Amino acid sequence: MKASSLTALLVAAIGALRNVLIVSDPGVGKTSLAKIACRIAGVRDDDLILSHPGVEDPTDPKGLPSLNANKKGEATFLPFGALARALRATRRTVWFLDDFGQATPAVQAAYMQLLLARRCGEHVLPDCVSFIAATNPRATGMGVSGMLEPVKSRFATIVSLEADIEDWSAWAMLNGIDPRVIAYLRFDSTMLHQFKATSDMSNSPSPRTWENFSDVLSWNLANGVREEAGAGAVGQAHAAQYFAFEKQLEHLPHADAIFANPESFDISETRPEVLYAVVTTLAIRATAANFKSVSRFAERLESEGRGEFASLLIRDTLRKLPALKATPAYAAILTGPVGRILSGSTIA
Repeated sequence: MKASSLTALLVAAIGALRNVLIVSDPGVGKTSLAKIACRIAGVRDDDLILSHPGVEDPTDPKGLPSLNANKKGEATFLPFGALARALRATRRTVWFLDDFGQATPAVQAAYMQLLLARRCGEHVLPDCVSFIAATNPRATGMGVSGMLEPVKSRFATIVSLEADIEDWSAWAMLNGIDPRVIAYLRFDSTMLHQFKATSDMSNSPSPRTWENFSDVLSWNLANGVREEAGAGAVGQAHAAQYFAFEKQLEHLPHADAIFANPESFDISETRPEVLYAVVTTLAIRATAANFKSVSRFAERLESEGRGEFASLLIRDTLRKLPALKATPAYAAILTGPVGRILSGSTIA
């Protein structure tokens, strides 16, 4: 399932107080997606409880044994940590169990009663608390040995999260990812996620490692060091392919020049990889003040037979600044060929 679809599902599940288990390879964005869904559902940041069952023991979800007897003269379990926070909840609260598949069977079993009966011993969870759990699939190198069948059935649904270039690009443009990295992964979307479990001390491409790679590019490292650090982020071969792509962008026009004069850039002979970088940069830097120039450049892209890039430019810009839909420039572009591409009535 794509991230955008899964976000909608999680928001609905939070509203219905039902539990969901997310499965994906490492680095695809399970934790980030859960946080985004919580904010959309109205869960405050301090009402999102994060637990890591893979490093817990059964007392974490059950409580510590206490010699102090309750009113019936029985020994009790005293809640602490995440359990204590959940029991105190008075507003809509989500308890996120990260890397749940790495938990031992004993820890998984301790969570069973909380997940289904919403209680553990004498402790009863408030009605405002629901669970989201995340795990990697069972595979070598991920530390997941499996999950107890009774535990799996405690979730209303188990869904797999897939890396999707459109969803990732929309997120990346709003979160400071280098436009060149976004352009490269759009140019070859197969590079976004090629996770391979290995015992070697190396990384493989994933949304998380490309984010790290973008960070490395911002460090202004010397040549040689920059390439080696990039290889450490996403792997030697994949970093080399990116840097070969980057060389094609050496004569990339400055965005300010296009904003100032949308007619100034020669579109017809421009290579696709350069156009991906151009439209991504323009969309990231678009404002209400320069949107008329963005729209004109999109019209030029369409007239030069590059309609797919015209559509990409307008869609990216509106993702970043939805309020631009109310501008005269957007109303005008909707009436022309670019508008027909955006509406899906023609194929770019």
